[in-house]
Amino acid sequence: MASSLIANALQVNFDSVLGILDNEGMVMMYRSLVSTGLSGFLGCPSVLNEQELEQFFDIAFVKDNEIICAVQGKFVGVTEDLFAGVFELPTTGLTDVDDVPKNLVYDARSIFSKSCEPVQISCKKRTMKNEFRLLNDILANSITVKAGSFDAVTHESFLLMTAIHFGLKINWSKIPFDILKGVVTKTSKKAKGFAAQICALLKSSPNLTMGEAKTFPPLKILTAKTVGTYIAKQKGIEVVTKTSKKAKGFAAQICALLKSSPNLTMGEAKTFPPLKILTAKTVGTYIAKQKGIDDIHEEDEPVVKKTPVNKAVSKKRPAVPSVETTIKKKRTTEGRATPAATDLALVTVVQAVVPIQMMSAVTPPTPKRKAPKRKLKLAVGSDYEIVEKELDVENVIEQQREKTTADDVDKIIDQIISETEQMDVRVDAQLANLWRVGYRLLYMTIFIYDIRIYLYGILYFHCVYDDLQLR
Repeated sequence: MASSLIANALQVNFDSVLGILDNEGMVMMYRSLVSTGLSGFLGCPSVLNEQELEQFFDIAFVKDNEIICAVQGKFVGVTEDLFAGVFELPTTGLTDVDDVPKNLVYDARSIFSKSCEPVQISCKKRTMKNEFRLLNDILANSITVKAGSFDAVTHESFLLMTAIHFGLKINWSKIPFDILKGVVTKTSKKAKGFAAQICALLKSSPNLTMGEAKTFPPLKILTAKTVGTYIAKQKGIEVVTKTSKKAKGFAAQICALLKSSPNLTMGEAKTFPPLKILTAKTVGTYIAKQKGIDDIHEEDEPVVKKTPVNKAVSKKRPAVPSVETTIKKKRTTEGRATPAATDLALVTVVQAVVPIQMMSAVTPPTPKRKAPKRKLKLAVGSDYEIVEKELDVENVIEQQREKTTADDVDKIIDQIISETEQMDVRVDAQLANLWRVGYRLLYMTIFIYDIRIYLYGILYFHCVYDDLQLR
């Protein structure tokens, strides 16, 4: 049970750590802790009254800014004034870490950095110098009572480190006391801390007799020796860090460090292979190997003549510059024979082509009708007289169109094709066929339409004739 109570405890022996000679940065860090007023809190007697401490955590509760507990059947009250008086803490100064000036935080990012490049306010410990890594551990264990991993620096810890480093006045009687109230609260997730400080508070009560006390383990008290061990571990962590790309080394040195530990018994030891130890023999072998390597590299390499490489000539036919336009035939999917050389010759075509002259169709004269026509005598001024004249005109037009048959159209088309060939203009046979079909369609359309008009006219004529006979 005692190990769980001091899991987050870390005491400081200021008389020992201030005497470190070979690490000025570490000494300056401890001096800043003394100047800020935390020497009484962090350097209190490192004793543990386990029985009384368990009773305190089991029964303690907060009421009206006072911590009340029952130890050995007696009620003990801890106020903020009592807390500040026992550990000689300052009662004036900053009460909120967010009030630390921004310019000091900006400067601290470069001062705390190991690589002199500004670190983030929330960063990993390995990016900081060793003295500030240890300062973060002290604050996380003994002030903020952080639970969990200590590899990362929180925002609150960074601001506290900045205030301590620059010597700002902080109200340490309020900040740790508020944290202690959170520790004894049942619903709080704070880890159990302040073990040595709570024992010192209970011991200061006049009506309470403390039981047997135990001293803290040596590794829980920072002295010159433990600080040296801490620095050595941090250097070793830089080598064996899992995310690091450095190779595993210092095998013999690490074994020597482990062997120097007084409370550690080493197992069976093996000697290094002879080739891993530089002696007169291995050095001579090394020199002989290097000479052999030099002789091999000094040999003249055979000169290889480069064979001339002929550039590939394109098989494409060079384009012939021509001002005249050429007629391109459309490709078809059907197979065809390879054209002869004479067919591939370029043919010059006249640019100004004479347009095709459209010949008007000559309509032959209409022969006279031999059969006598039946004449219908109508009264003067009759309405049917006008109709008869209109019908005669339509009959004449219809007869003329009947004479112009499809054969006459074919003759006209053949005449146009023959005249076109005489002008040396190449016209495809397909184009002529299209013209012939077009003329036929046009004629048939006109012919069918005229027949319909003719039939309507005959029907109308018969209706008029029947009407006259009835009269």
